[in-house]
Amino acid sequence: MFDLTLSFDNGPEPEVTPGVLDILGRRDIKTTFFVIGEKIADPPRRTLAERARAEGHWIGNHTYTHAVPFGRQPDAALAESEIADTQAALGDLAGPERLFRPYGGGGALNDGLFRPSIVKYLERERYTCVLWNAIPRDWSDPDGWVARALDQCRAQSWTLMVLHDLPTGAMRHLQRFLDNAEDAGARFRQDFPPDCVPIRRGERMLPIDDYVSDLN
Repeated sequence: MFDLTLSFDNGPEPEVTPGVLDILGRRDIKTTFFVIGEKIADPPRRTLAERARAEGHWIGNHTYTHAVPFGRQPDAALAESEIADTQAALGDLAGPERLFRPYGGGGALNDGLFRPSIVKYLERERYTCVLWNAIPRDWSDPDGWVARALDQCRAQSWTLMVLHDLPTGAMRHLQRFLDNAEDAGARFRQDFPPDCVPIRRGERMLPIDDYVSDLN
């Protein structure tokens, strides 16, 4: 048996997100969609985020452009605006807990995630920062990610997995992954493992020095 929290990054996408929501809805699985701010500015994509919210999923902030990891972004003001502009675009799509996930540059958990000014900003604005402990690289291996995802689940008691509702073809296998995970003993939940939440409502919960660059 293991616990499994699913999350979906980089959407919403009209070709993919509706099918993902259909599959999750049939199973009554609640997840979090960490969305790109500039996509939410597009009315059809915003409508999808509204549907996800109405169906019980949480909507989180995943930067405005998803262009440069903050720990590699030389412009502190631009890095901060990537969060603020997305939160403004979300408006009432965001819940009372302001969820933020940094861009990891291929899913890497390293000092590319943050710069010190961004950590201070997240604390000051009382964000909850949500990382991950499983990333099966569905975007780069759209047909082979399922086996890798299952291995990652079996290796730990509580998995917070990052998938992507993007038009790569990977989500054609979502149903099979959920079937296999359930057969393997998965207990689906919506909340996050504590060791994946270094900042909660602006309070530092875990050491994060390893994720912070030496940029000011």
